[in-house]
Amino acid sequence: MDLGIKGKTALVCASSKGLGLGSARALAEAGCAIVMNARGAEALEAAAEGIRRDFGVKVTAIAADITTEDGRARVLEAAGTLDILVTNAGGPPPGAWTDWTRDDFIAAFDANLLTPVALMKATLPAMIDRGWGRVVNITSVSVKSPIAALGLSNTARTGLTGYVAGVARQVAPHGVVINNLLPGLHGTDRMVQLENAASASSGKSVDQVRAERLATIPAGTYGDPRDFGATCAFMCSQFAGFMVGQNILLDGGATNSTL
Repeated sequence: MDLGIKGKTALVCASSKGLGLGSARALAEAGCAIVMNARGAEALEAAAEGIRRDFGVKVTAIAADITTEDGRARVLEAAGTLDILVTNAGGPPPGAWTDWTRDDFIAAFDANLLTPVALMKATLPAMIDRGWGRVVNITSVSVKSPIAALGLSNTARTGLTGYVAGVARQVAPHGVVINNLLPGLHGTDRMVQLENAASASSGKSVDQVRAERLATIPAGTYGDPRDFGATCAFMCSQFAGFMVGQNILLDGGATNSTL
């Protein structure tokens, strides 16, 4: 299926691995030039070279911390004029409500709320001027179904959801579409981190923790980052123009809700 975005330029944040990489690869397969970002230069360049080899598109890789003002400035300068923005950043560590300090919340807000807001403010004006643009914010299933151990993430990402709800409707008349993509449990390094944390706090083995988590997913498996990326690419396509300010769950049916 031709998504109608061949030749567009897409920035995908935190894209050296996991869901970000899945999204970058899917957009490259659709014919986009890709600007990739991550903190680790070695893993980032390896991922970028794989995309160049597999899809033959232009790939610009910028190693920087996108959650910092300097990092964003470097990435945006290298990216130039963007048609597509996919925001993404690693989630805050799990923990208990008794442990989280003000500094913990500020760090979570910087990474998972203020960074995507800053990226949108930097890129939306040019999209509006050209009459076309797509933004997908990779958030979390936790904004629909809060996860107790991920209170920092719940709070920051829900704030972003509220921000997008208003902004998406203001820019839609200009051909710019903003939506959020909410992953559930996927087979990524983040999942390994969460499994290990759950194992340490509960005294259960990692295998037992994994089995219990899989039992909560009607699909019976963790999500595949490649499938996630394909969904993201569709949300960036010419066919998503009537999808405005939505929160799209991708969780294998784990969230039991009619709305």
